[in-house]
Amino acid sequence: MTTHTPEMPIEVNDETGVWTTDALPMLYVPRHFFVNNHMGIEEEIGAERYAAILYKAGYKSAYYWCEKEAEEHGLQGEEIWHHYMKRLSQRGWGFFITEELDAVAGTAKVRLEHSAFVYQYGKVNRKVDYMFTGWFAGALDMVAKNLGHEVKTVAEQTQCAAEEGCEVGYFVVKPI
Repeated sequence: MTTHTPEMPIEVNDETGVWTTDALPMLYVPRHFFVNNHMGIEEEIGAERYAAILYKAGYKSAYYWCEKEAEEHGLQGEEIWHHYMKRLSQRGWGFFITEELDAVAGTAKVRLEHSAFVYQYGKVNRKVDYMFTGWFAGALDMVAKNLGHEVKTVAEQTQCAAEEGCEVGYFVVKPI
C-alpha cells in the first residue's frame, strides 16, 4: 500500500485553531468517532428516519459548499461537480467516481469505492451510505442553477458495498 500527503490546502488559524480548506472551515476527526456517532443516532431513531434527516441537511450543505467553492475558485457548470467529487474523495469519505453527468437534464450516476461507512459497518446486507445521498442532489441542483437552469433533483442509493454480492456503491440522481 502506498500513501501520500493530503492534496487539498489546509490552513490552521494560529489564534483560533480553526482548520480551513479553500473558503470553508473544516473539522478533522477520527473516522471511527464520526461513524460510531452516526451508528448511535441510527440505533436510537432508526436508519430510515436518520436517512431522511441527513438527506435534507446534506442537500443544503452540498448546495452551500458548491456555491462557496465556485466563488473561491471561479468554477462554472460541471467543473463545480467534478471539484466537489474530488474534494469528497480527498477528505476520506471514499472514492466518488462520476460515471454519468448531465447537469442540464438533472441526471448523474456516481460510483462509490472504499466507503468510510462500509469500512466501519462491514457486510451488513443493507445500504449504509445514505448520508451521501442528499449531497448529490444538492450539488447537482446548484450546478444546474449555475448554468442557468432551474432543475430540482432527487438522489437515491441503488447499491451499497455493505450488501452481499456488491463491491461498490451506486447513486443515481434524476429530476423530480
